[in-house]
Amino acid sequence: MHLNPYGEDPVRFAIDLVLAPPRSAAELGRRCAAAGVVVDAKPVDDDLHELERFLARWLGVVDATTTGQRAERLNVLLAQSSAYPRLTDHAGDGWHIHYRDADLPLAGVLRALISVGTALHLTGRGMTRLRRCALEECRAPFADFSRGGRQRYCSPGCANRDAVRRHRAKKYA
Repeated sequence: MHLNPYGEDPVRFAIDLVLAPPRSAAELGRRCAAAGVVVDAKPVDDDLHELERFLARWLGVVDATTTGQRAERLNVLLAQSSAYPRLTDHAGDGWHIHYRDADLPLAGVLRALISVGTALHLTGRGMTRLRRCALEECRAPFADFSRGGRQRYCSPGCANRDAVRRHRAKKYA
């Protein structure tokens, strides 16, 4: 996966992995390949378990109550997951930047990709553009990629449900 300047692809992939966790190492490998992540080594159960633990800590970034707290939590993940930037053409598909050491297991690759992608997304789009859905019964994590940065719901369905609820509350009040 080539990291885009906004971190959009890795952040979308992290949310996808949180909302529908892979059930096996093989499934993790298939989903990584489908997302454009180069899988150099066969995924193993340790990758799956390490990714699960990492995503739980990543949700701490989503759930941070202040931008300072969000930055602090993400900085911890970056320190644990990334390395100095380096140019690579490891897959023969063009030069790009990696923020990780070579020869990491798949979970290590994903930790670096998601941590750096999240940092690029938040610094490029805005520190508040990672949150939980405003619909109380949903609360799914989502990243705000909207132009104005005011997205409150994870999906149009949740936005519509909440709008109908507010409308009915006014109508019958």
